[in-house]
Amino acid sequence: MTVQTQNRLTLEEFLALPQDDITYEFVDGEALAKMSPKYFHSSLTGLLFILLQQGHQNRGRVGIEWSVKLKRGEKDWVPVPDLLYISYDRLNADWIENVACPVPPELAIEIISPEQSFGRMSEKAVDYIKAGVLRVWIIDPQDQSITIFYPDAPPEIKRGTAPIVDSILEGLELIPEQLFQQAGIP
Repeated sequence: MTVQTQNRLTLEEFLALPQDDITYEFVDGEALAKMSPKYFHSSLTGLLFILLQQGHQNRGRVGIEWSVKLKRGEKDWVPVPDLLYISYDRLNADWIENVACPVPPELAIEIISPEQSFGRMSEKAVDYIKAGVLRVWIIDPQDQSITIFYPDAPPEIKRGTAPIVDSILEGLELIPEQLFQQAGIP
């Protein structure tokens, strides 16, 4: 779904749109509706929020569907990752505003819904990386895999008991198999 406008929106016009029950992303001057999550998606989002929050609450912020102001090419882009983590090194602990995240987070997480393709999500992951996000996780509940995108290395696929350990999430170790089990995904 796209918000119908005769002309392309500016970033300021997009950010000034009234808030309603639909979440929109700003892409190429248009407000594009984000898909409504289903149970597996919602369950994974909640579990990941808890795990990230527990381990990093004194080191940064974890946001669910918190829009972030980025650039895609030379154009303004405001994606809404399913989750994001941003350290206090990037966004000071004293910063408190009810607006889109003003700087690229360390981590953006996107969970593939049944109506989405891995290819499209991979393109979005590359856009995040080019915009300054350090890690992007594409989580595929159907395949029970997590593909991690890096700015300086090829993507890496984690599944089963292969642990996810990363210096940007110091002290956190995730096992994909356990994550999907805890989220109630068969």
